[in-house]
Amino acid sequence: MSGNEFRFFLSCDINLPLTFRIEKLEGKFLSSSNLKHSDNVDSTTEERKAELYVESTLYIDGAPFGLPMRTRLETGAPSFCWNELITLSTKYRDLTANSQLAFTVWDVSCGKGEGLIGGATIHLFNMKKQLKTGKHKLRLWQGKEADGSINTTTPGKVPKEERGELERLEKLVNKYERGQIQRVDWLDRLAFKSMEKIKESENSRNGSSHLYLVVDFCSFEHRVVFQESGANFLLPSPIASTNELVTVYDPEVGKINPSEHKQLKLARSLNRGIIDRDLKPSSTERKSIQRILKYPPTRNLSGDERQMLWKFRFSLMSEKRALTKFLRCVEWSDVQEAKQALELMHKWESIDLCDALELLSPVFESEEVRAYAVSVLEKADDEELQCYLLQLVQALRFERSDKSRLSHFLVQRSLRNVELASFLRWFVAVELHDPAYAKRFYCTYEILEESMLKLGAGASGDEDGYKLWQSLVRQTELTAQLCSIMRDVRNVRGGTQKKIEKLRHLLSGLLSELTYFDEVVQMVSLMDRLLKLENLDLHLTPYRVLATGHDEGMLEFIPSKPLAQIISEHRSIVSYLQKFHPDENGPFGITSTCLETFIKSCAGYSVITYILGIGDRHLDNLLLRDDGRLFHVDFGFILGRDPKPFPPPMKLCKEMVEAMGGAESQYYTRFKSYCCEAYNILRKSSHLILNLFHLMAGSNIPDIASDPEKGILKLQEKFRLDLDDEECIHFFQDLINESVSALFPQMVETIHRWAQYWR
Repeated sequence: MSGNEFRFFLSCDINLPLTFRIEKLEGKFLSSSNLKHSDNVDSTTEERKAELYVESTLYIDGAPFGLPMRTRLETGAPSFCWNELITLSTKYRDLTANSQLAFTVWDVSCGKGEGLIGGATIHLFNMKKQLKTGKHKLRLWQGKEADGSINTTTPGKVPKEERGELERLEKLVNKYERGQIQRVDWLDRLAFKSMEKIKESENSRNGSSHLYLVVDFCSFEHRVVFQESGANFLLPSPIASTNELVTVYDPEVGKINPSEHKQLKLARSLNRGIIDRDLKPSSTERKSIQRILKYPPTRNLSGDERQMLWKFRFSLMSEKRALTKFLRCVEWSDVQEAKQALELMHKWESIDLCDALELLSPVFESEEVRAYAVSVLEKADDEELQCYLLQLVQALRFERSDKSRLSHFLVQRSLRNVELASFLRWFVAVELHDPAYAKRFYCTYEILEESMLKLGAGASGDEDGYKLWQSLVRQTELTAQLCSIMRDVRNVRGGTQKKIEKLRHLLSGLLSELTYFDEVVQMVSLMDRLLKLENLDLHLTPYRVLATGHDEGMLEFIPSKPLAQIISEHRSIVSYLQKFHPDENGPFGITSTCLETFIKSCAGYSVITYILGIGDRHLDNLLLRDDGRLFHVDFGFILGRDPKPFPPPMKLCKEMVEAMGGAESQYYTRFKSYCCEAYNILRKSSHLILNLFHLMAGSNIPDIASDPEKGILKLQEKFRLDLDDEECIHFFQDLINESVSALFPQMVETIHRWAQYWR
């Protein structure tokens, strides 16, 4: 973006629910009993731990709008950290210029009533009518409930005359986190350390008794400027007589051109339908159409491209890949055009499951189109359906009703397979915390429960529906018990051996009751399956994962050791593998089978971590099994996000290359060959992977939810769909060579080891 260019969104165009995160309470906290200055407070009251929650209320033009939302109770005195995402039912497009959020902090540990800690109010738009984003530190008016009137008596903004160096720095941090200040990692770390010292010194010097509530508002790719729904103009700022630059908002940016729209309607007039049936594209037009059909699902079609697909819609009906592109070019607001499009859809060549997943994305709102997609999914077997079940549950967010065709399909298939039923129940239960869609997921949960309870015993002697449902409910109870055991073990004093003994004792009564907890299959599992379908087994280890709550879950334990520990104890990977697979005549003194397994697994994870943009790689989250299989754990940073400076394009450490005999060995050449082969295989399924990520756009995965469109485009770039297979081989070999020659990962590894040592 050039220096004199100002890009923005209009608030009336944002059809998303108002979302923000309540982070924590800062400052010197006094319990509500102390705030009241009561003289007859007994000792038990003083010793009671404070239990705080925050109540958020939206005010529009001075009047409350919608129901208040509350956080969970937090008993973390002296520090209270909720870090809870709040999603209101009101959408950004419904806001007015005088919209405010009122926050009130309450203490429920005061006996019968609730103690008032304080409140603060913040305007959602600033003086320039721009939506506030990023972190805001609101000063609480202690002992006062937040006032949402237009002339509020509880403004959270610190008055100008009281602002100091700390407020100035916090404002800069806010800009930094929004990406408005360039990041220089080594310098940033020094700056943040200095800021912490300034903060401590100012607090101790001022002895301030103020309390501050930290709230983080959603950020968008561009600034959001207020405009009422239906308005067709914004008054520009008055132009001064001086030669200063002024910002003039153009509300027409991004709008449909009426004359072009009219021309398009005339060109696509349904009266020409009879003529269109006989139209055939010329050789040039056929090449253009083939180029369009190769577009990734994330790419929008231009007006000319949409017109071309509509013009030749009848001749394209035998091309199954063309259906999703054709449905994208339909003017769904035109009843007659939509009717003809749906008729053609049912006569079209049946599409693949990959394209059906695209039709369940938020791009397609027509219930008939989404129902057609479900009819294609019905042809998938249980194994394939389980690969996509997590994303299909997420796609329920984009349905038009709570009891959709997709919801009933998922339930009906689950009734035939108790394993699918178990996953579906967990996936839906985990989403019940989301206030925006809790009703929808609860509806699916109820349909599953009611349908299963109606099942009778099978002819083969299978359990009846009631017993099956009870076994699923029992999983939740067992999970709660395991979480309790985990907390008990964590509090055991002593060394690791004492904790293990305590764990064995607590688990002894549970092990006989544990049912299965199979995988929640992730992208690694899917890619492993795609590679094996092409007869390429790279010995991956897609360990099983099950989310059992918003912030808890289970992982499958895989016997293995981190590379950091192996290097420390055995000095090299080869020495470690010689211990388990010695062979005097084999390469490097180990069996050729073991070395081949190691090389293949290194290749597989190198490609997968590159495509998914897995960050924060170090020798402690690279694990090695006794049979030579290497695998990655801890996928906290994806889609290119990495807390380390200068991440190499591929996550390949020198210890792995040394175990292959160095960059000049035949085994390293074989490694590169496997990498290129795997990369080209996964490129063939790029549409499937992109569609699955698109279905996750509404999820709460931070790296996707923060900017779904940007995240999916990052993923798309990794596939290099602009290159053919041969060009991709050269591209990927260059990536490997660039990564191996990089020196920075070795330096960062040492820094990480120091950080681990002092923890």
